[in-house]
Amino acid sequence: MVKASKLAGALALALAGSGAAHAQAPLKATVIHWWTSGGESAAVKQFAEAYNKAGGQWVDQAIAGADQSRATTINRIVGGNAPTAAQFNTSKQFRDFVEQGLLNNVDDVAIAGKWDQIMPPSILQAIKINGHFYAAPVDIHMPAWFFYSKAAYKKAGITNEPQTWEEFLAQLAKLKAAGVVPLAFGGQVWQEKITFDAIFAMVGGADLYLKVYRDRDQKAVMSPQFKQVLVEFKKLKGFVDAGSPGRNWNDATAMVVQGKAGVQIMGDWAKGEFAAAKQVAGKDFGCYPGFGPKAPYIVAGDAFVFPKTNDANAVKAQKLLANVVTSPSAQVAFAARKGAIPIRGDVDESQLDLCAKLGLSIMKDKSRQLPNTEMLATPDTTGALQDVLTSYWNKNQSADDAQKAFARAIKGE
Repeated sequence: MVKASKLAGALALALAGSGAAHAQAPLKATVIHWWTSGGESAAVKQFAEAYNKAGGQWVDQAIAGADQSRATTINRIVGGNAPTAAQFNTSKQFRDFVEQGLLNNVDDVAIAGKWDQIMPPSILQAIKINGHFYAAPVDIHMPAWFFYSKAAYKKAGITNEPQTWEEFLAQLAKLKAAGVVPLAFGGQVWQEKITFDAIFAMVGGADLYLKVYRDRDQKAVMSPQFKQVLVEFKKLKGFVDAGSPGRNWNDATAMVVQGKAGVQIMGDWAKGEFAAAKQVAGKDFGCYPGFGPKAPYIVAGDAFVFPKTNDANAVKAQKLLANVVTSPSAQVAFAARKGAIPIRGDVDESQLDLCAKLGLSIMKDKSRQLPNTEMLATPDTTGALQDVLTSYWNKNQSADDAQKAFARAIKGE
């Protein structure tokens, strides 16, 4: 994660030379993103094709790894060679750019497209800053889906989806007894964090989740309820395989695709991997967004930001791109391959799988929507919390010690 302090000063130098970098062919758009897996690559091609058909020229710059991709964007801006657009998460990650005047807004596109009316409040709060739209959201992801192998479940004699946390743990035990890796897990800090947040939302509940992440309530962090969340999270350690440390998320998904593992807790982008393997939701694999009919639905996603430029053609390219990627047809084509759901509800759902349709249905119930933690915390705080959780997960650390470390990290100490 690039810390906010590193942006100050040097980034401001980008303003002087950013315009010259775009004295190229009309409406050429250089787009930096980190969509490099099989499903992701198939998805981003939908945006590229739609942009080209609309009169643009998409120049793809895929960079593996979210942190590396964002760092490249920052370096390009500092070097006066900013891309036309760059991927960030729908979060506080690009607030520093806005504050330093390094992004163009796309207000006219947003107003014409009625973004205020068609997008969920949590998404709008992330992209609309000081009354201006500084990013074009491209998808809604829910990072706490449970994906399971139908074949593995059958082998373990499991016939139903769990309705409670206790039922879920019991199913993991059955999978283990059947000789299947119960939980396909990637031991990377960000994966450990989203798995923890999934358990937090499901076990601790939405109210405690918001008191901790949004309000930074120290009493809530030090409560017995939050300690129990930490205890329950660590129980998963007994259901992962020895090869989990350092494993990429898509490699963990492949374990479920191949029936070598039973379940993966991952964002709905994992569906892109199932789709790339020609597997069908409801037939080859199952999906559920938590336990029971009122489980919290964590809202996250991706967005394109538009680095500052005064080049008229580059500005036109940015606006065209913002318009294209948020259009109903491009949204459905992208979401169907990415595993996400569209950022708007007025789309043709026929191309979407049953998991996406379920997600769209849940999004209509605002009481179930819960902001992703990166919408509530700065990148620095998120990084500090990741450090706390990875230490707790990978070391013989007590829940009491992890709780105290978590409290210090979220307080900013």
